[in-house]
Amino acid sequence: MFPSWLSSSRGTVDSSEERHAVLGSPLRAPLMTDQEEAIFACGCFWGAEKGFWRLPGVVTTAVGYAGGEMTDPTYQQVCSGRTGHTEGVRVVWSTPAIDFSDLLKLFWECHDPTQGDRQGNDSGSQYRSAIYTTTERQMALALASRDAYQEQLNSRGYGAITTEIKADQTFYFAEPYHQQYLAKPGSRPYCSAMPTQTSLGDFKGAGYRLPSTIWAQYDWSISHCVLRSDNSPIALS
Repeated sequence: MFPSWLSSSRGTVDSSEERHAVLGSPLRAPLMTDQEEAIFACGCFWGAEKGFWRLPGVVTTAVGYAGGEMTDPTYQQVCSGRTGHTEGVRVVWSTPAIDFSDLLKLFWECHDPTQGDRQGNDSGSQYRSAIYTTTERQMALALASRDAYQEQLNSRGYGAITTEIKADQTFYFAEPYHQQYLAKPGSRPYCSAMPTQTSLGDFKGAGYRLPSTIWAQYDWSISHCVLRSDNSPIALS
């Protein structure tokens, strides 16, 4: 059974056959006992998804729509700005291999969470920054990391974080052609994110598991870092 907040209606006729174009894992399989999931929105979901699927311990990712009112919206409807949804990435991970803290580090560092209803050149509520949690611990860590990251941003002259943080928001899978878009032949290399080049350090409850060698693979000082990287998951040395 899918959780009540997860919509499985959009996609191919037999959604059980959908597999991740890079990881090879099912896009919609029920969670195992040692797995968790959450939704991250940080600009155009094409580039955001690639950033997450490369992390060791991530089981699968999918792009879709969350945080709005309309049931099972289409891409065109979401782009109109009238459904209230944002473009998000559903991330499923192995809890023994990676902590939610690691995912939060990637989230905060991979975009500018102070830009409101836009990211880079993409404007509209569908590009707003958001974290949609599924457990109480996730919510606590999301809030604590936000406060810690705000302090870091303040020291660099940035404004207030506008990231929306809510629990248990319904996720609607985007159309199949959007899934792992940047890994597919003929895709247009595109990512709207504008990282602040500000690192997330320690925060209350943090339980980082990934070593510094992993984070060295993300160089946010390079324009469109995600687009310039390999599609394959980063290997633990």
